Amino acid sequence: MNCRIVPSICSYCGTGCGVLFLVVDGRLMGTLPMKTHPVNEGKLCIKGWNLHEYVNSFIRLKSPLLKKDGRFRKCTWEEAIGFTADRLRSIVREHGPDSVGVLVSAKMSNEENYLAQKFARVVIGTNNVDHCARL
Repeated sequence: MNCRIVPSICSYCGTGCGVLFLVVDGRLMGTLPMKTHPVNEGKLCIKGWNLHEYVNSFIRLKSPLLKKDGRFRKCTWEEAIGFTADRLRSIVREHGPDSVGVLVSAKMSNEENYLAQKFARVVIGTNNVDHCARL
């Protein structure tokens, strides 16, 4: 049996609590709080304690899907990203940059939220950026 502890950051919200994942034979089996982490100092909310469960969920998507002829089919990441980029370019070209909005998430870190709004403003050219925590 191969058992190891892997340090990480909780992904449930943007707080950034430190967690330790228990990995047994390559499978994520448990989550523990990181006592030395400056954000949570060894404490976790109930969502953080159960962080490992969604990774192993049987309903979790493990590959991207594209819809063709009304049905979803598995595809590669390259195909999904290429399709999304092409479609986004065509929408901006046809309807203008303000036809696009970017909704960021409390599950992202502050740095990821910053990058998303920077992408919206610089790459797409829109100020239509919102955050789910405001709702």
